[in-house]
Amino acid sequence: MSGSFRLPDVDGIVAAALAEDLGVSPAALLTATPGLLNADVTGSLLPEGARFKGVVRMRSAGVVCGLPVAQRVWKMLAASAGAEVPECFPLVAEGAAVEPGRAVLEVSGDARVVLAGERSALDFLMVLSGIATRSAQWQAAAGPSLVVVDTRKTVPGLRTLSKYAVAVGGASNHRMGLFDMVLIKNNHLAAAGGVRAAMDRVKLAGVHHTKVEVEVESEDELREAIACGADVIMLDNQNVVSLKQLVEVARGIKRNVILEASGGVSLDTVRAVAETGVDLISTSALTMGAPPVDVSLALLLEV
Repeated sequence: MSGSFRLPDVDGIVAAALAEDLGVSPAALLTATPGLLNADVTGSLLPEGARFKGVVRMRSAGVVCGLPVAQRVWKMLAASAGAEVPECFPLVAEGAAVEPGRAVLEVSGDARVVLAGERSALDFLMVLSGIATRSAQWQAAAGPSLVVVDTRKTVPGLRTLSKYAVAVGGASNHRMGLFDMVLIKNNHLAAAGGVRAAMDRVKLAGVHHTKVEVEVESEDELREAIACGADVIMLDNQNVVSLKQLVEVARGIKRNVILEASGGVSLDTVRAVAETGVDLISTSALTMGAPPVDVSLALLLEV
């Protein structure tokens, strides 16, 4: 999958990554900070005016994700330090599936800037390409009848970028956080006193323009959730047999109710889950189980 994707605001995330590597405050990356590059004690050994031209390559096959983030790393670092901004040229489209050894980005400019930003830029590419690659694998395994979605299980601070990578890989996003959808899970049900009591509280809270999803584990809870008007019902921790039975019950009551499977699904079993008739499958494997893709930067010194 390749194309144009809407990148979230990454300045805070990029600043935090660079600050961590340089041992400075993130604020130093968001304002003009003369002498910032001196924090890279190894870079201080480079000759004055040294320039580098490098090519970023994918060492393993995968879906490329994070090219604009890597570009932002070098641009922010240079701007903060008052240095020349390196030139960055993507060599493939964001979301392109590539083979090992494929060059994906070219960067050239002030050697101190390029090298000081190298690790952060490559780390973003590695992690985000890993998520995009895993997302593509899951959606392909699920088939066209099932939408694979992510969860809120992400590395703290990297949720927006993680969900961006899921979309780049061809899967879809569930809710972004606690603010954009009501999701009544088992602990909420226990605290509220059951499905009906929880749904009544949602109505009293005046959440009229927000989708409401309810997690259920039994046929009784399923029937009650449909009767109470849930927009989406999560069928949690079911095997394929019980999942199919619950889907048949739900479709018999309300044919267009949206059904989501969650829990205990693997890449090997997702196609069987799709064949039960659910609409969605949510899994944290997209964002928490994705191994980073190996990425390298080969540099050519230009004196």
